[in-house]
Order: sequence, then C-alpha cells, then structure tokens
Amino acid sequence: MGKFIIAFIATNLLILACKQALVVKEKSPRIQFAGLFEAVQSGTVYADSKTFTDCIPKKSPASILKAYNEKKSNRDFNLKKIVQENFYEPVQPGTNYQRNIGDIEKYIEELWEVLKREPAENNPYSSLINLPFLYVVPGGRFREIYYWDSYFTMLGLAESGRVDMIENMVNNFAWLIRTYGFIPNGNRTYYLTRSQPPYFSLMLKLLAEEKDGKADSVIKANRDALEKEYQFWMDNNALAKGGKGHVVALPGGVVLNRYHDKGDWPREEAYIEDVRTASESGYQQKLIYRNLRSGAESGWDFSSRWFKDGKSLGQIETTDILPVDLNCLIYHLENMLAIACQKHGDRDKSQYYFKLAEARKKAINRFFWNKETGYFRDYNWKLQQQTFRVTLAGVYPLYFKLATSGQADSVARILKDGFLKPGGLATSLVNTGQQWDSPNGWAPLQWTAISGLRNYKKNYLAREIAHRWSRLNIRVYNKTGKLMEKYNVLDTSLIAGGGEYPTQDGFGWTNGVLLKILKTYSIN
Repeated sequence: MGKFIIAFIATNLLILACKQALVVKEKSPRIQFAGLFEAVQSGTVYADSKTFTDCIPKKSPASILKAYNEKKSNRDFNLKKIVQENFYEPVQPGTNYQRNIGDIEKYIEELWEVLKREPAENNPYSSLINLPFLYVVPGGRFREIYYWDSYFTMLGLAESGRVDMIENMVNNFAWLIRTYGFIPNGNRTYYLTRSQPPYFSLMLKLLAEEKDGKADSVIKANRDALEKEYQFWMDNNALAKGGKGHVVALPGGVVLNRYHDKGDWPREEAYIEDVRTASESGYQQKLIYRNLRSGAESGWDFSSRWFKDGKSLGQIETTDILPVDLNCLIYHLENMLAIACQKHGDRDKSQYYFKLAEARKKAINRFFWNKETGYFRDYNWKLQQQTFRVTLAGVYPLYFKLATSGQADSVARILKDGFLKPGGLATSLVNTGQQWDSPNGWAPLQWTAISGLRNYKKNYLAREIAHRWSRLNIRVYNKTGKLMEKYNVLDTSLIAGGGEYPTQDGFGWTNGVLLKILKTYSIN
C-alpha cells in the first residue's frame, strides 16, 4: 500500500509540474479571430478548412485583427497575404510516412517514432492544447491526438512493448479529464464542445494488463478521472423527461445515451462543408449544425446510420438516435467504475455502479436487439422505434459479451453473408458516398468484430476477417509504401473514398490494429 501511495504522489507531482507550464485554453479560432476567421474560411484561402484552424498566430489576436480591419477595405487588399503575414501555416505531412522498407512490422515499429509528438513549446494563441506527456498522432492532416483512435493505436503499442507510450497517453487523457471535465475529440480548442466514443476505461484496462503487478494502482489512481468522464456522459445525472445533453430518459425509468455536441454552429475545421450542407438541407440551420457536430462526436463522420432517409447528409438526425455502440462503451465504463470503487474499499459505490451496468445491459437487449433481422440496431428515441440501418456498430454487444449465444450466432451469420467482402468487413450495407458506409472498411471496426466473434468461439470467421483485412493492408503497403486511414474492402484495387478530405496515410489506428492482428494470428 505504501509503495502505491508513493508512486501515486510522484505521478501526480509530475503531472502538476507539467500542468504549471501549460496554458489551459478555451477560446477557439472562431472566437479569437471573429470576422477574420469567417472571411478566411468563406474565401477558401485554404482548400482544407482545417488548415487555418491549425495555423499558429505570430502575434496576439488583438494585433492581428487590428491589422486585418485596417486593411480589409483597401482596393489592393489581399486576404491570403494577411494570413501569411500573421500566421505560420501547419507543417504538411507530404510523404513523411512513405518508407517502403519491406518488412511491415518493422515499418510500423519505426512509425511509432515518426508519429510521436513531444510536449510542444506553448503558444498561448494556437488552437493546440499542449499536453504534459508525449503522444502518438494518427498522421496526415490529423496533427493532434484523437480520443478513440488512440485506443486502437495502443493495441499496437502494446504488441511493440511500448508500455511507456501507452502510460503517457493515458496520463494525457486523465489530465484532459481533470482539466476540462472530459476528453475532447482531439487536443484542439475547436474540439472543446464534444468528445468521442468513450474508450478511456478500455485504455485503463489495457494499461493495467500491461503493467501486470501494478494493475490495481493504475485503476485506483484514475478512479476520479473515470467518475468525471462518467458524469460528463450522464450530464451530472440529468434525468429530465426526453433528452438533455447526452442523456435520454425513456419510459419505465430507462436511461440511455446519445451523442450531443454543445455547439450549434459550423464546425471550425469543416466550416465550408457545414455551411453548404445546412444551406442545402431545407432544415433550420442550427439544428443541422448540432447534428453534424454530434455526428462528428460519434467518430462516424458521416454515415447512413445518422440520416433520416438513410442516404442524405442534409437529413442528418444524430441527436434523435441512441447508438448501440455508445451504450455498450458506457456499460464498460460503469463496470470499470464499480471495479475502481471496489479496489478503494467503497463497497456501496461499487454496488451502485454494478447495478447501473446491469440495468444498461438489460436495456441494450431490450432497445437494440431486433428479432426480425437477428441483429443489433440503433434506436430512434423520438420515434420510439429502431432505425432501419444495419451497420457494424451491431457487433459491439459481442465485443462486450452482452449478447446471448443465440444472438451471437445470428450476428455472425449476417456478418458472413452481408458484411464480409474480399478485403474484410464493410462498415454498412449501403453506398451513400459517405466514408463510414460501404465499400469502406475501418481498422477499429475490424478489430471490434474479430474480438467479439472470438468471445463467442466464432474463431473461423474471426480468422477469415483478420486474414482478408491484413492481406489488403499489406497489399496496399507493398504497392505504395503506406498504411492508410481506411480501405475499400469491396474492390481492393481501388482506394477508399467518401468523406470531407482525401484519404490520409500514417496511420495510427490502422498500424495498431494491423500489428495486433499479425501477432495474434502469426501472419507473415
């Protein structure tokens, strides 16, 4: 016990020392550079809306705005010149990740260092939220840490024996929770209105397993962070009738969760795209903005699962939908909280969280299981019925062992007959042009499905998915020298498409999942 206390104090003193050197930022570029921000984004000074949000100011916002306002009425006014004079543009990745060195495992091991970021010198006006410890970024235009990406990156770091990196990233996320009350989408000020799928409890579980003899100390030291994250998702136990924030109260006292961004304006990093979508939708613009932002919080930005008509982005209704995967993740969070309380000797609180988890388990089967299709589907709480979309989110109850054996049999059949393609599992069964639909496949969903199937002894299908996905990854790597953000699993000769930006390479979670698969199945 004494060793735990000493280690806990030492860790927290280190975090405190780092924190004192950090600036706790809250103002995003839209607020800091009001007027100039809208002009730059609307004027498409940069092809990618994210570029300007990541620019680093050379001077204070007040002095930059003064220069802009003084010159904007001049006949020879040049907006791009103003930007270039007052901001450093973010470093573009170019071909930094293209290193065809043959052995793909060795390539991934080298990439950990390429994608690693040390705590940066603080710029008080930059959108980057500096973190106390090093971290791994996805790559490409994603120059910062991302929440749910990081868990799947950590799977590969564990296979590489880089427990130090995992611990640093967990400590960064705990710092974000303690500082802001939640983990933002990424460590940027323009992400401070939303989170992402809550994987922090799984990260702690992974770190505890890797730390072996120190497992208890890892969980006990982060009980407060688990509780704060839980309160964020439960909106401090808001139980208003209907929906409030992330919480929806259903008939019979059932409480489930949804994605719900606090903002109702265009995403700063996708400003032009959101303005265009809202103006063409025919709906009230603030409603569309809220739903676009909430779709981004889901990590599935964007997918037919959020669309009223199942095909059109302008029909997005994310906040009307209770996602099966989100509620499975919060089930795990509740269980980890119960375990953390148990390790602290707080039996009453432990039982409280175990009961919440058990109630959620029952609700997941009641509201998300569809007997007719034999699959787990999202639930529209306003219409009080399941959505008609069938996506890979339906494998999460298997991943968390929430399904019965009969349900697992049915899900496995649907995966095999509908989702399984030459390159792995498609994200959905429809092609809408959105990146989280067919024909695209994504590393985190492949691993979730593989692990879920293994939980129910569906080992042949799990192995087949693993082999098809890894062969596709390796084929593209041998051809291009890169590992990609997403893949076309239907026609493996084509690159993946859809989305608001070109397909990125790097790529954190692809590297992590691929390395995990290669080690698990001894694939050469």
